[in-house]
Amino acid sequence: MLFTSIENKKIKNIKKLNTKKYRDEFNSFLIEGEHLVEEAYKKNYLKELIVEENTNFSLDVDTIYVTENILKYISGLDNPPKVMGICKKIEEKELGNKVMILDDIQDPGNLGTIIRSAVAFNFDTIILSKNTVDLYNTKVLRATQGMIFNINIVVKDLQSFIPVLKKEKYKIYGTKVTNGKDIKKLEKTLKFAIIVGNEGKGISSDILDKCDEYIYIGMNESCESLNVGVAASIIMYELGK
Repeated sequence: MLFTSIENKKIKNIKKLNTKKYRDEFNSFLIEGEHLVEEAYKKNYLKELIVEENTNFSLDVDTIYVTENILKYISGLDNPPKVMGICKKIEEKELGNKVMILDDIQDPGNLGTIIRSAVAFNFDTIILSKNTVDLYNTKVLRATQGMIFNINIVVKDLQSFIPVLKKEKYKIYGTKVTNGKDIKKLEKTLKFAIIVGNEGKGISSDILDKCDEYIYIGMNESCESLNVGVAASIIMYELGK
């Protein structure tokens, strides 16, 4: 079927997926570009394919065809790709042994970087605090390069969930420049969770108090700190070996 009007109810509902309120209501999100669509399809998250008319792209899934104007209407990009998709939200799975916890990360690019690195370095789960940037934000999705479909990602209230992890014998490591242990000297445990904090404030004090141990990355003294996406990636590389 070819859709030609932005006044169509279905098209208007797709447009709404650019807003968190409606992503939550429909339990769905919009992705843009062939690569993201193909990754979603491989993992059975793709519900519907949206393709610009006269474009040679197909998958074995419900498909609608739209005009270029409609793509521009529903897209979050200035120059939308010819292929988009509607996906169901990520299903919660078992935590596994290697967990990364994000305490109020705000930058979409940082979250996307951390997701990609977590997949690259064999982490099982990423836990987002309730105030972390929305996982299904368009910029986050683009930054993940499709890796969002390859790892367990959940949203939790960290105050109440960290004690649950402790009861399940996870060692909780908080990143902290002072009074911490160099990650290269850390004695590895089977089940652990690493916490990284907000770009400006770091880990909140009440969450730091729940950590079993503090860790840091040894580096040149001329550099005071690292971008949180970079720091989390280095830590996951070291502890994911």
